[in-house]
Amino acid sequence: MAWLSFRVDYIAPLVITLSNFCVVLFLIQSLDRFILCIGCFWIKYKNLKPKIDGAAYDVEDSASFPMVLVQIPMCNEREVYETSIAAACQLDWPKDRILIQLLIQDEVSDWRQKGVNIVYRHRLIRTGYKAGNLKSAMSCDYVKDYEFVAIFDADFQPNSDFLKQTIPHFKGNPELGLVQARWSFVNKDENLLTRLQNINLCFHFEVEQQVNGVFLNFFGFNGTAGVWRIKALEDSGGWLERTTVEDMDIAVRAHLNGWKFVFLNDVKVLCELPESYEAYKKQQHRWHSGPMQLFRLCLPAILTSKISILKKANLIFLFFLLRKLILPFYSFTLFCIILPLTMFIPESELPIWVICYVPIFMSLLNILPSPKSFPFLVPYLLFENTMSVTKFNAMVSGLFQLGSAYEWVVTKKTGRSSESDLLALAEREEKMQLHRRNSESGLELLSKLKEEKIPVTRKRNRLYRKELALAFLLLTAAARSLLSAHGVHFYFLLFQGLSFLVMGLDLIGEQVS
Repeated sequence: MAWLSFRVDYIAPLVITLSNFCVVLFLIQSLDRFILCIGCFWIKYKNLKPKIDGAAYDVEDSASFPMVLVQIPMCNEREVYETSIAAACQLDWPKDRILIQLLIQDEVSDWRQKGVNIVYRHRLIRTGYKAGNLKSAMSCDYVKDYEFVAIFDADFQPNSDFLKQTIPHFKGNPELGLVQARWSFVNKDENLLTRLQNINLCFHFEVEQQVNGVFLNFFGFNGTAGVWRIKALEDSGGWLERTTVEDMDIAVRAHLNGWKFVFLNDVKVLCELPESYEAYKKQQHRWHSGPMQLFRLCLPAILTSKISILKKANLIFLFFLLRKLILPFYSFTLFCIILPLTMFIPESELPIWVICYVPIFMSLLNILPSPKSFPFLVPYLLFENTMSVTKFNAMVSGLFQLGSAYEWVVTKKTGRSSESDLLALAEREEKMQLHRRNSESGLELLSKLKEEKIPVTRKRNRLYRKELALAFLLLTAAARSLLSAHGVHFYFLLFQGLSFLVMGLDLIGEQVS
């Protein structure tokens, strides 16, 4: 009786207050997502697309094409650099009007022999991570001769017509600072983890980026597969090394300086999704701690800038607070902490529409841009709640400048290739085999193969303590719910607990070698 009295008088009111607060945030964020979806439907209904002003460039007169610098910043990404460099070197643009900057010296000499205008740029002091690479590359004397810079990460493979689809949008539009293309994924069907990532990123590009680009002329730069007007970069202060999201940093500063952005949903650049849970966790940590770092740093600049009150409100309340802070906060607090606690504190029980109807409806909206993913609706809902632990931890570390906020780990990729890349690789291997047959006898080749030792790497599962602890809490709450006959609460807690268990035991995606 003493425990019941203490629970009713002190614990239950706190839990009820916190749950009501989180439910309000949940509804606000759901409304924002619903409005974004309406905007996307309106764009499709009205066929609203960025249009190119003016005539196309004269193919016969290379001098009519603007000077374009192509940058491929990379660090310890030898699994993927060959395909991205090959794609960049085959861009359809006059050879005397394009220069490619990268960091692999052997590849530079090979492509230079083929007539490609390509240079090797290497930093001895590797401070600032990717921002430091880009800042160093832009400090070269020859950059002043170029008007635009296209940026591709090491695993990105642009089509040969990428520049002809993006650069013309700058023509006759001096206020345009950035043209961003969409990502597409060569390994989206590789495993369950990549399928679920594909749902998230399809919604991000199809809905968030496209709607913000059409109606606001602003969105966060994705760090790659985009073309910047170099004057816009210089006018906005260039690349800064103050956060781990240098792409979002430069986009916000350019927006505050009045530059406009265009998102091209029809222009897609192939890239690779992380296939292991560890790599995905580290990527998401950087993507969610960096924005909170940036928010602390740029809030004074936003408040004192000359942009309109509406744009300031969009930056502060929607771009940063609602989508970068509130979303991970309520997802983790409401569904991973409060919900299981309500099984032991029945006075604070959540209504069924909070744990079932609204989340399923919002998940349906998220899956609309990738309709083939409808069979994964329930796994996606559980996966998002499970990832809220990582996102919440990253948000807190970025907001309060904790040590993990400054971690930068290159997302591990496997070097998956598109079908055209595989065909080219097969042809290359066939030529090498013919060369070997002509230069060596079969016995010599066989003896070399026997002498060569192929290293074998064992793949292992990692244990993630936070996920396992929450799995224990949720499964215990599920057992309590079953004994109390709570109905749908039991099923949600059971499956959510099992999803945490799967993540905690590293049973999703590829294992780490």
